[in-house]
Amino acid sequence: MTAAAARADLDGLMLDIGARARAAAKILALAPAAQKDAALRAMAQALRAATPDILAANAEDMAQARANGTTGSFLDRLELTPARIEAMAAGLDVVAGLPDPIGSVLAAWTRPNGLAFERVRVPIGVIGVIYESRPNVTADAGALCLKAGNAAILRGGSESFRSAAAIHRALAQGLEEAGLPADAIQIVPTRDRAAVGAMLAGLGGAIDVIVPRGGKGLVARVQAEARVPVFAHLEGICHVYVHAAADLDIAKTVVLNAKMRRTGICGAAETLLVDRAVVATHLKPLIAMLLEAGCAVRGDETVQAVDPRVTPATEADWSTEYLDAIISAKVVDGLDAAIAHIERYGSHHTDAILTEDAAAAERFLAEVDSAIVLVNASTQFADGGEFGFGAEIGIATGKLHARGPVGVEQLTSFKYKVRGHGQTRA
Repeated sequence: MTAAAARADLDGLMLDIGARARAAAKILALAPAAQKDAALRAMAQALRAATPDILAANAEDMAQARANGTTGSFLDRLELTPARIEAMAAGLDVVAGLPDPIGSVLAAWTRPNGLAFERVRVPIGVIGVIYESRPNVTADAGALCLKAGNAAILRGGSESFRSAAAIHRALAQGLEEAGLPADAIQIVPTRDRAAVGAMLAGLGGAIDVIVPRGGKGLVARVQAEARVPVFAHLEGICHVYVHAAADLDIAKTVVLNAKMRRTGICGAAETLLVDRAVVATHLKPLIAMLLEAGCAVRGDETVQAVDPRVTPATEADWSTEYLDAIISAKVVDGLDAAIAHIERYGSHHTDAILTEDAAAAERFLAEVDSAIVLVNASTQFADGGEFGFGAEIGIATGKLHARGPVGVEQLTSFKYKVRGHGQTRA
């Protein structure tokens, strides 16, 4: 087959996927809440029953990744375990238990002329989700789109191709058991990167919005090529700022968790900022703790001085998402300097302050322009499940429509319903 013929076949495949998703979206938009929830619970049970098959598929993906020389943090994002599959299934059960947003009245009012207005929540339509190594996104994205009455077209990474396909089979089974179209959640059945381009072009008008979840390369391509709206999910350059009034024990606990619980997720801390006022008491214990936990530290001159194992930080380190057991560390002159550093080098994802000073905490919450800001808590809470959303498609770092964890409500729009009794406009 010639390259032109192969591309024509791919284009035909993708357009067919789009057409079937659009047809399914019309059904989902009118599906009762009980039927969607039944599908979600059936999907959860199908995931549990398919655990051996999913693990076998994941083992093949893991073996291929290792053969390709993949790094440890990437392998952590790719790997599935019985506990992680159960967490996926439990997340679907949580989503099923959430209130159905569709049809809810957001506002209602009547004008002097008697016209009655309602702003009502509705589905967006067809959501295209492009993601990389995390196979669990298959379940999370499919479930959230379904709950919000949307059809989903999922394009996972080539590294997780087998794992995502195995998860998708369970989702399709749950949909069919509840009497909903299997086309409501489709997965692109090819590793061909041209499929991404087809989705970014909109599949002939079938896709209403694209949600990218991946590294810099993916996000840059989506922003450059997308001809449909995008929920931006930029890299997670997350900061933890140890304020002058920070409790050392709390700081040690939170910093260690924020960096080392899982180093390969977008909510992992990448930069530690320590107030100069507590250098004598807090800096050395925090740096020693990280080093002893196996985390490499790249620091400024003050940080280097407290431990010979610290290597010099470069300008590039302050804006690097390591996704690994590496952290940059810097001493700052007070709250203003910390906020300025985060504004200059951060990605508006998730940032935390550790302090017992309520006024400083409130300033940080008000002035740090990130999707998620925390006080005395780990940045690893940047997760839709931890917010009570059941799951998430990603963390939106833009400011339009969706920001922070993209859950059920963020996957809806609204329309106005206006009721009259013969009014005309003068």
